[in-house]
Amino acid sequence: MTKLSAAATAAVFVLAGLQAGPALADPAPPPAPAATAAPRPAAGEGGELAVTGRGSVQATPDVMRLNAGVEVRRPRAGEAFSAAKTAAGKLTAALLAAGVSRRNLRTNDLSLAAEYEKYPKVVGYRASQGVEALIRDLSVADAVVEAVAAAGEEARLSGISFEVSKGAALMRQARAAAYGDALAKARQYAALAGRRVGRVLKMEEEGETSPSRFAVAEQGTINPGQGTINVVVRVLYELA
Repeated sequence: MTKLSAAATAAVFVLAGLQAGPALADPAPPPAPAATAAPRPAAGEGGELAVTGRGSVQATPDVMRLNAGVEVRRPRAGEAFSAAKTAAGKLTAALLAAGVSRRNLRTNDLSLAAEYEKYPKVVGYRASQGVEALIRDLSVADAVVEAVAAAGEEARLSGISFEVSKGAALMRQARAAAYGDALAKARQYAALAGRRVGRVLKMEEEGETSPSRFAVAEQGTINPGQGTINVVVRVLYELA
């Protein structure tokens, strides 16, 4: 290669380098945005407080609910049904004589079923009829239970339970006590935090609110005992 050719070739490489240079250079990065601080809430603003309040009221039952009935077995279906009807009438008469009002008696079960020695061989039929009695005068409770036992061998006593006839009024008292308990707690916690209790944001009743079970007997005598109506309420307050 001649000196002239070498020089021309070098000039071409130099020229190519000059043309590619700007394309290879990194572009200047954009300016970073100015940092801004998030607004901070003023002292004493916002906040919530959740508390649970409990209220209870003592209750003495004044109503007894008795479940009884009759059950008979006979060779034929018609005989069993007729015998059950007769026995149920005898039981009803005994309950009325013991002091239960007729309007507080109701039939709550009636059944007729075949009994088998080995299916499909029928050996008899069983018929039953149940009655529910509401006793509003507990002074006759013992006499009512004894009347069922004396109604005949077909009679059955399924159980008794006690109720409070004015349960709605007692429930309102228990709810008021539960809310008062919740508000007292909220005010105490708010004061400890240097705040005040604001409006109620949410309120819900929790747990079982029905009366607790009562005693059913004492020294052989029917005794309703005493129970408690409990209410639990959860309240969410706004703090000021």
